[in-house]
Amino acid sequence: MTSTSTLLRNGTLYDGTGADPVRGDVLIRGDRIAAVGDLRDETAGRVIDLDGLAVAPGFINMLSWATESLIEDGRSMSDIKQGVTLEVMGEGTSMGPLSDEMKRARDTILSTADIRYDIEWTTLGEYLEFLERKGVATNVASFVGSSTLRIHAAGYDDRPVSERELAEMKRLLHEAMREGAMGMSAALIYPPATYQSTEELVELCRVVAEYDGMYITHLRSEGNRFMEALDELIGIMRATGVSGEVYHLKATGEANWRKMDQAIAKIEAARAEGLALTADMYTYPYSGTGLASCIPPWAHDGGFEKMIERLKDSETRQRIRAEMNAPASDWENMFFENDTDGILLAGFAKRDLRKYQGKRLTEVMAELGTSAADTVIDLLIEDNSRIFTLYFRMTEDNLRKQAQLPWVSFCSDAGSIANEGNFLSYHPHPRAYGSFARVIGKYARDEGLVTLQDAVRRLSGFAADNLKVADRGYLKPGYFADIAVFDPDKVQDHSTPGDPHHYSEGMAHVFVNGTQVLDDGGHTGATPGRVVRGPGWAG
Repeated sequence: MTSTSTLLRNGTLYDGTGADPVRGDVLIRGDRIAAVGDLRDETAGRVIDLDGLAVAPGFINMLSWATESLIEDGRSMSDIKQGVTLEVMGEGTSMGPLSDEMKRARDTILSTADIRYDIEWTTLGEYLEFLERKGVATNVASFVGSSTLRIHAAGYDDRPVSERELAEMKRLLHEAMREGAMGMSAALIYPPATYQSTEELVELCRVVAEYDGMYITHLRSEGNRFMEALDELIGIMRATGVSGEVYHLKATGEANWRKMDQAIAKIEAARAEGLALTADMYTYPYSGTGLASCIPPWAHDGGFEKMIERLKDSETRQRIRAEMNAPASDWENMFFENDTDGILLAGFAKRDLRKYQGKRLTEVMAELGTSAADTVIDLLIEDNSRIFTLYFRMTEDNLRKQAQLPWVSFCSDAGSIANEGNFLSYHPHPRAYGSFARVIGKYARDEGLVTLQDAVRRLSGFAADNLKVADRGYLKPGYFADIAVFDPDKVQDHSTPGDPHHYSEGMAHVFVNGTQVLDDGGHTGATPGRVVRGPGWAG
């Protein structure tokens, strides 16, 4: 064999199908898997004796926010060290298509670190190709965001779109699907997606269905109206024939935890009906999003700057404060549904406010001598950003139920970051460093909730099939050599809310498109990642 071949010898092979593991070898030739099985008579340019380590297809991050972190550092450190070889980006907003005004505003992504870059692309396909040219360790893919389409055509206004605006959104969606978007995503608790009607989403999903793409959504409610939000998704799927997925399945707020059983039953009934409905999850009982999510949706009408203006107006501020302190059925009130100890401030834009990072809202209130609502409002005004925040509103019991469901895959809902440089400027959610390690180390090994072969299936082949990605997700001859080699006994996460910047351990080797990116736990510096395109790609 040539020097471009590598033989992984004497591993325990988990092929991505969920079948029982077998002892065997994997031959990599170029960017593909050439052979799998008993290859004792094979030779190669390089032979690595694995001494029984687990060999699996590379893992797929179904909800990645590596959009900006890969521009800052293409090594994709926190995910590569967990075996992730494909980042699927674009929850609600995507890095294209961008108008000139959107490029100037730079307001489509929740940036939480001191990352600066020039926008050298316009469409979503151009952004993905930009990453590949720049050099990234992981493969990259993206959904196109419904909010991005709406901002492009109609701005941030709280109103129905016109026929002309809807036609423009559909034109842009056609373009994104032909460029290889996985489908369309929505994040319906965040403006301007909050303003999108079910009818508007149905019209857009008809386009997605034409390309056999997926509609993947952060539900309109994960709390008080959880069941109604699921009904909306199922109704959209029935009306359009599109496949659907629930982003980061969860029930938030203690009063809603009991609804998880109802949600599971509802999803399984829809699947029994023949609907292609799935979900993904991250493996921590707390979420992470902007502190601005504590502000009612109407106050976001017109965009972030308009919201700040309203917060500064004394009369409007009084109304906002009153709504923050009241139960809500028409929006996800992150403020009311948490006590102040359940809100941890994590990412400020201004350096002089970063003294509050890692502190609970209770602590900051005491320091400033202001009420909870006023503290939130004052911080948003002073930092002039959305302020990344952790919300402790979930229960581990539900995570354990979800982790056992055969139709649930996994995600980080975070950037792929490094514990150095600009990434140290904020306090990330631990899921950035440990979401996938917990699937193997916590749920499979320690708690025995799933078998390791099923965990691998849902981290790889199952997710690839849902996305309709060709030639990835399995240890099969002819498939791309995206491979994760790990010690199941040593895989462990170490990041915590109070001390988040710690890599997981236990991953020994990672190959992306046949190139070794992780060697004995250390990054090789290689950046062989490629754009992975959806089923509508026009070639």
